[in-house]
Amino acid sequence: MKNRLRLLGFLCVGLCLSAQAQIYNGADNYGDDFQSDDFNRSSRGEKRGSDRFLVGNDTSEVSNIPVGQFQWCIEPRLGSVIDAENNDTVVHNFQNFPLTEGYTGQYNFLGNLGAPRLNRIFLFREKTDDIFFVEPYSYFRHSLSDFRFTNTLSPITNLAYHKCGNRENGQDRVRAYFATNINKLAGIGFKLDYLYGRGYYNNQANSQFGGTLYGYHRGDRYNIHAYLNINHLKMSENGGIEDDRYIEDPQSFQQRYSSKDIPVTLSDTWNRNHEQTYYLTHRYNLGFYRDIEVPDSLKPQEPSASTLLLDLPDSVRTVLRQDSVAMAAAVDSLRQEWRNSLYTPQEFVPVTSFIHTMQVYHLTHGYLSHNTPSNFYTNHYYGSWNDVKDETRALRLRNTVGVALSEGFNKWAQSGISIYGTHQLNTYTLPQMLGEDIMKDHKYVENDISVGGTLSRLQGRLFHYTADSEFWLVGPKVGDFNIDGKADLDLKLGKKDTLLVELQAYVHHQKPEFYLRHYHNQATWWDNTGLDRELRTRFMGSLNLRRTKTRLTVGVENMTNYTYFGIRNTLRNGAEPTSTLTADYTHDVAVMQESGSVQVFSATLEQNLKFGPVHWDNELTYQKTSEKTVLPLPDFSAYTNLYLLFHVAKVLRVQVGGDMRYFTSYYAPDYAPSIGQFATQDANYARVKIGNYPIVNVYVNMFLKHCRLYLSVNHVNEGDGHSFWAPHYPIDPLTFHFGLSWNFFN
Repeated sequence: MKNRLRLLGFLCVGLCLSAQAQIYNGADNYGDDFQSDDFNRSSRGEKRGSDRFLVGNDTSEVSNIPVGQFQWCIEPRLGSVIDAENNDTVVHNFQNFPLTEGYTGQYNFLGNLGAPRLNRIFLFREKTDDIFFVEPYSYFRHSLSDFRFTNTLSPITNLAYHKCGNRENGQDRVRAYFATNINKLAGIGFKLDYLYGRGYYNNQANSQFGGTLYGYHRGDRYNIHAYLNINHLKMSENGGIEDDRYIEDPQSFQQRYSSKDIPVTLSDTWNRNHEQTYYLTHRYNLGFYRDIEVPDSLKPQEPSASTLLLDLPDSVRTVLRQDSVAMAAAVDSLRQEWRNSLYTPQEFVPVTSFIHTMQVYHLTHGYLSHNTPSNFYTNHYYGSWNDVKDETRALRLRNTVGVALSEGFNKWAQSGISIYGTHQLNTYTLPQMLGEDIMKDHKYVENDISVGGTLSRLQGRLFHYTADSEFWLVGPKVGDFNIDGKADLDLKLGKKDTLLVELQAYVHHQKPEFYLRHYHNQATWWDNTGLDRELRTRFMGSLNLRRTKTRLTVGVENMTNYTYFGIRNTLRNGAEPTSTLTADYTHDVAVMQESGSVQVFSATLEQNLKFGPVHWDNELTYQKTSEKTVLPLPDFSAYTNLYLLFHVAKVLRVQVGGDMRYFTSYYAPDYAPSIGQFATQDANYARVKIGNYPIVNVYVNMFLKHCRLYLSVNHVNEGDGHSFWAPHYPIDPLTFHFGLSWNFFN
């Protein structure tokens, strides 16, 4: 493995020294604060004309090399451009970037770097159309809508490396990013990402590799974006530790166990996912050019008569001095010639756009095992436990065509309007049982056709909104519909403060995805043809006071026919029903549906305080669920970060302090290795609680020029207690972490 990492390092250096932890937008600006905006990234629409390529806020130069960049995201359905900053590459709290539990510790996960995870804050769980096998790997993989395209003044490369532990239990991550322009309107780039976590507990090694290649052209008439992404995700499954007392009550054992000495449930077992995404969106704009009004203060001053005459030969000027009428005529002619030579700046105003978008997604999911205990799973449908190689494949081909009437092409067009139609072809391959131990792959084919429309106002400074609706007309999803809306209002409060109000709402009426209806492997088998459509209604809003750095987010969601995974245990002969040992049960997982309504209320307060160089950032969340056995959530979650922030010699930014993440105890979802998903615990037997345990880290985070560096010690309060990130999956013991990120401009 050491040679593999060394080879990967040489590869990254050979590719223009490009390894990207992320690109920091305005890397020379020493911003003191960063607030993530996962709820609603404010979008101001596509900038007009050449203003789209006024690159970033950083116009400094390094050795006479221009430095600066402009980034944007695209909306996948129609390829609409949304201006964005790269929030992944912040200077502030850089030490929290490599944490799988998230910047503020909101996620449950299996303990190891990059392992499957689940957000404890329900309203912050992103609802995607990804196939559920890959959804828990949100730490490593990101959706197309979050990817940043880059226009840059000079080629950008970035090298980043994160390290923890040693060759037996260590965690390593290398990231690479390169971006360059072909010309003012077009650019290309790529991103590489490699993660390998050996794990502090047995049989939990995690290996993930991802690569992205992109290109774009953004002309006045024709725009195109192309995107290719490949991820290979391999996760070793250990089923959790055999007995939680190794962590909770180590004194009950005769000897002290290190993390590697604690026995686990499974060995030689893996979940693997290989996914490929190919995406192309392009549009042709019909429109016109119009003059840009230039303020009088910026207009060139008309030269005087004497200045105009200076360009004439001396002999001509001598003749003109003797004839005043001829001189006046010559001056008038020269003045008119000067006026004709002036360039009037223009901008292209799109009126109507014709759009085509194509997306191809392919996933191969495999569950492999060479040593499954015969009494671990409740059911065994076929094959041998010593040679499990279950595989399913999915292919999605989506084509969308649309027409858009642009916002702002005249004073009456205060909103943009788009209509579109989509065809999606889905194919799925699953093993099918033809007879006893006779298996054959069976292909399922589905075709869906939908139509939709969008009404939006993204220009201006005060008020913006977007409303989108989509209805399915043909195929298995006929009768489904999605209605989404969001708005933001920016209000001035006096001369020094502003209040940003953001609102979001949706109504989704959808049939459960294919793999919730059909899935087959040796340990898990279901064909749920009777699942009802799920109806979700959400209302969410936030208030953000910029001067006081206060943000309050409140939301409520109601779900009918809520569909979820649930564990179904079977007690073994002689075992006590009150036992929480995994060895006392056989295990199964199933798709379940709550026919009634499930409501969730959530309120999150973010408050950052400052007293000179002392900073205290806080995030507090209260949430309540109406059905705790169906949708278990902690009542209270908190993140607090106390630190000193100062500069040394005005060039070295130093952040030193400690932070803590905490949540109240609750019956958190367990993890089902056979499908790689979190599932609610079986309420018929004794359940396991996690939480009510603080996790404390201390760190020093530094930034100099284009280099970010951190050193941190995580879980410094290690000791006896209920220190679990998920049921039967302990928090890593005290660990030392190091990270480095360096930008290069050439």
